[in-house]
Amino acid sequence: MKGRLLLKLFKSKKDNDLYYYFNTKKEKLWCYRYRYYDALNKRREKSKQGFKSEKDAFRALLEVKASILNGEVKKVENSNLTISEWLDIWYETHKNDWKISSQIQRENAIKHQMKPLLGKYKLADLDKATYKRVYINELLNKYQPSTVRLFHRLFKVAINAAVDNEIIPRNRFNKIVISGDKEKDNFLTSEELKTFLAGAKECLNITNYTIILLLAYTGLRKGEAMGLKWEDIDFDRNALTVQRTRDNKGVRTPKTKRSYRTILIDGKLNHQLKFYRAWCRETMISFGKRLTDDSYIFISYKTATPIVENTVKYSFDRVLKKTGVKKVTPHGLRHTHATLLIGQRIPVKVIAERLGNTPQMILDIYGHSFKDLEEESVSAFSDALNL
Repeated sequence: MKGRLLLKLFKSKKDNDLYYYFNTKKEKLWCYRYRYYDALNKRREKSKQGFKSEKDAFRALLEVKASILNGEVKKVENSNLTISEWLDIWYETHKNDWKISSQIQRENAIKHQMKPLLGKYKLADLDKATYKRVYINELLNKYQPSTVRLFHRLFKVAINAAVDNEIIPRNRFNKIVISGDKEKDNFLTSEELKTFLAGAKECLNITNYTIILLLAYTGLRKGEAMGLKWEDIDFDRNALTVQRTRDNKGVRTPKTKRSYRTILIDGKLNHQLKFYRAWCRETMISFGKRLTDDSYIFISYKTATPIVENTVKYSFDRVLKKTGVKKVTPHGLRHTHATLLIGQRIPVKVIAERLGNTPQMILDIYGHSFKDLEEESVSAFSDALNL
């Protein structure tokens, strides 16, 4: 206990580990000092001072004793751990388990968002109200709700790790909902998608049109599409297999275990890929290269080398400008694919497997679409009774 050598402690009659003392202002305050054995049978002491009443100090002491009796030694030993300290421990412990893109994303979030806003708070004491006020609300003043939701999700990952390490008993922040998330508007209706794809076919080269068609008809992530090789397409079975992702940071395994998947494709996309493969073969020959099963599917007509991320972005901007369709991102075609499937009453499990997500993630992300279906089902039931 900081400064306790300068204090004269008087034992409470209520508990042998409970004391009172007088500070420099002659105010009577309370504290506790509790000795225990840790998991390695080493003698430890947990103490805390500054309580204004004996009742508060006694309650805190009982919580410590209960935690020790329940085997929650880590919880007691780390009760003074700050958010900043835990984030450092979490990152250094797990960074080698993450893909480089996740490392960079989490390192930046820790440095620029989490530590500046939450770093000073104790991990064990941060409550939901404070978290929403000093973190979520502050972030909403600077970023779009969809971005804030990302920072919130990353922080929950860090907190879940603390729970797994038995430093805190639970994650208090799991049920926080960030309203006004514009991500739910990042999709096209079926008519808008038809207009968008028609415009893409008219104004884009064959590579850019084909990748946009594939994104729309499969719901693949952009990096998954860029990572496709010809060996991943089974033209006879009308199937496509995702087994890698590629972006400007390099080639990596898919985002999660569920992201490894084989999905069916329809005849239109199958036909376009066959047509595109013939074009790729001729283009690569013109550059003195040979098309193989190990070749990446999407290549530049200027160099016959795999396309880069900006290629897709520039293609989107061009099509949006030509068609006048509302602005969506490449990821918006994934949302479009999912939303249209939901509208066709495809089971959640099937959609999840197709997108490489869990059913719960589908429910979380597209809850608004399911809400629309629920309201529609109520009307349908009433109509049925009125027949």
